[in-house]
Amino acid sequence: MNSRRKFIKRTAGALGAFTVVPGHVLFAKPEIRNAAGELVKPRVIAPSDKINMAFCGIGNRGGQILQAHNSTGMINTTVLCDVDMGAKHTVKSIEDHPKAKQYQDFREMFEKSAREFDAVCVGTPDFSHFPITILAMSQGKHVYVEKPLTRTFYESELLIEAAKKYGVVTQMGNQGHSEGNYYQFKSWVENGIIKDVTRITAHMNGRRRWHDWDVNIKKYPVNPVIPETLDWDTWLMTAEEHGYHEDFVNGQWRCWYEHGMGALGDWGAHIIDTAHQFLELGLPFEVDPIKIKGHNKLFFPMESTLAFKFPKRKNMPACTITWYDGMENIPQVPEGFGEIEVDPNIPPASNGVMQPAKLGAGKEIYGKDLTFKGGSHGSTLSIIPPEAAKDMESKLPEVPESPSNHFENFHRAIQGTEKTNSPFEISGPLSQVFCLGTIAQRLNTKIEFDRKEKQITNNKLANELLKGTPPRKGWEEFYKL
Repeated sequence: MNSRRKFIKRTAGALGAFTVVPGHVLFAKPEIRNAAGELVKPRVIAPSDKINMAFCGIGNRGGQILQAHNSTGMINTTVLCDVDMGAKHTVKSIEDHPKAKQYQDFREMFEKSAREFDAVCVGTPDFSHFPITILAMSQGKHVYVEKPLTRTFYESELLIEAAKKYGVVTQMGNQGHSEGNYYQFKSWVENGIIKDVTRITAHMNGRRRWHDWDVNIKKYPVNPVIPETLDWDTWLMTAEEHGYHEDFVNGQWRCWYEHGMGALGDWGAHIIDTAHQFLELGLPFEVDPIKIKGHNKLFFPMESTLAFKFPKRKNMPACTITWYDGMENIPQVPEGFGEIEVDPNIPPASNGVMQPAKLGAGKEIYGKDLTFKGGSHGSTLSIIPPEAAKDMESKLPEVPESPSNHFENFHRAIQGTEKTNSPFEISGPLSQVFCLGTIAQRLNTKIEFDRKEKQITNNKLANELLKGTPPRKGWEEFYKL
């Protein structure tokens, strides 16, 4: 453990923990050097060559991502890393890649095998994205990180700035952002079909893991019997130390404020991503929890309605996104709504079951002249009601087809033939929107946000939550890379 800590300390730069400094000041050094003082640059990879990749998190969703990257035929899987190597959910990934080196601690992976991979895929729980990602970038490795990018606002801020500093290819794993909805939304905005949007309704009303819990729970559950295959201390990473319980692992971590981002972080990246980017929404100036049912200080509410308020931008009017989650928390839909379209490429939950919902995961977009409905991931938009769609049919522009899926897009960007569709400069601010939303959920209070200073101005505790719980001893060095 001590040698790993020394390795991290050697690679740490001058960035103070949890401090946001303008990029031109923070990253003024034009060169990147490793622990030995050698100049570090990402390896140039020709389009004819395969990319060597390491995978951190190889079970459940991490295993699905591993398969998706490999199915492109553009990579070599050279290293596998998981805190629960050999457990039931990681066995298949290990068996599928018998030649890949195996690690249980990502710090050891970087220390011993960094020369054996060009890129890292991070498919671990939300709260553990940051340390793996920032270390990879500081070593000149390209990074693909599952959504949401980070669990805290400031971690996303640091990764956005680090992407500028290190010059590596970055991609957040909201895979629909390289599919039909991305190209349609972009085209419809550029051609004036989607314009003057003043409000958006977004919703995810399927059952979540915590929906049967007792909202009066006041402390974490503890089971002293830790599985022999699991490195619990490394699983906790930067999080404050607490006892093991099976409820925290294999997907359940998403339920707890300290470890996950709830329904908003899980599905918001697949539902409001295109609107956020192409309507240039940026960060909200206010997040209002209109409805919080089943509030608890440790885990997410049973139902939430959050109003994210964005100011006027350029020639675009102010816009409010109202988010609904909870099985009975169904938003009102416009007349002539019809059925919601479901993207057939949506991956199943980690347990293989997608719970049905009364409305489903999707959005309604209200412009000055037209109203649109859409599903999640790559599902394209429809104009509603049907009469309006028919009137617009001849006026709609031709939408280009996607040249590559999200994984191919990442690989091709490393090879220099494309740019990623969801780099940290785009996906980072989107994730920060979710971080502000979860703070409003956690405190059950409206927050007012200064977009320029990036501070919450009306609540001291909420402002502290932008940074989150200070990292455990030995993990603070990751915030200095």
